[in-house]
This record gives sequence, C-alpha cells and structure tokens, in this order.
Amino acid sequence: MTGDRESVSVKRGDVRVETEIGGVVNGHIVVGIDGSESSCEALAWAAEYARMTGSVLEAVYAWLPPTVAFAVPLFVDLAPLERESKRLPRKIVEQVLGDDPDVDVIARTARGNAAEVLVKASKHAELLVVGSLGLGGLKGMMLGSVGHHCAAHSHCPVVIVHHEHKHARPPRRKGMAATPA
Repeated sequence: MTGDRESVSVKRGDVRVETEIGGVVNGHIVVGIDGSESSCEALAWAAEYARMTGSVLEAVYAWLPPTVAFAVPLFVDLAPLERESKRLPRKIVEQVLGDDPDVDVIARTARGNAAEVLVKASKHAELLVVGSLGLGGLKGMMLGSVGHHCAAHSHCPVVIVHHEHKHARPPRRKGMAATPA
C-alpha cells in the first residue's frame, strides 16, 4: 500500500508523530533516502539547503516487502521487516546529520515503490532532492531509475546530487545569509 505512512520528527532530540500534509507547504523540502552513499550525500545537501532557507526537511525512506514471482510469500513474517523499515530513516538521518542537525527534520517511512512514493511526496514540497544512484545503481550509470522517474514526474523542481559533487554546497540566493536569522 503506497498510502501506508508513519513519520517521526527528529528536531534537536525531540521525537513526535507527524500527520499527513495537505497542499504545498512553503519551506518544505523532500529528500529520498535509502542508506546508499548517494542518498546520504543528497540528505546532507538538502539539510544544508534547508538550513540556508529556513525550510523543514522531510527525509523519506520507501520500502516494499520481499516478493517471489511478484507476490509476497505467505510464510514470511513481515513484522520484523516493517519495524526495521520504520527505524531506518531516523538512523540514517542521525548518521548523516548527527544528533543535533540544526534543522527541522521529519524522518518517515512509506510503503511502496521509491519513485512513486517520492513523486507523491513532491505534491506537498517546494523541492525534491535525490541522489544520482541508489542501492540498485549499476556502476558507471549517470542517473538511476528513481532519479530519472522523479525528474520526469515530480510536482516540484528536482535536484539530483551527483556523487562526484558530494562536497558541493547549495547555491545561495542573492542577499541570503548562510544561517537563517
């Protein structure tokens, strides 16, 4: 189910449950995460951009149960996988941004295809950020399937953070301070 959603906010150590967002939210940036180096770089880039603009950052981890011949095996207990999928986003956010990220971060899990989940999340965002390659990336590819799908179908502008530019900083708007006042 792509509508299945649980979110946890990591804000200077505070944890709270978030509700469904309706409409475009000003200052709302969505970043796709999967634990790959590329997605971690995208998360770091998006966090820096969120700091510079005073935006809220929503880190989205999408997952699907394992399948065999396009069906979920009946004998597999999905509860442990589901529990872990709900812990992973916060773990990734803390690994990349630390315990005190200095930016409001919503880390959430959504059940569904990563590309579709991120496109759906883009309906409420001003910006969608993804890495150039995820866990399924083939060596030498310039852009993974999720990034390609998001670039073609997103409801907002998309930034694709390329691995070789991992130390690049987001562009500053004219007259914008490095940290919000």
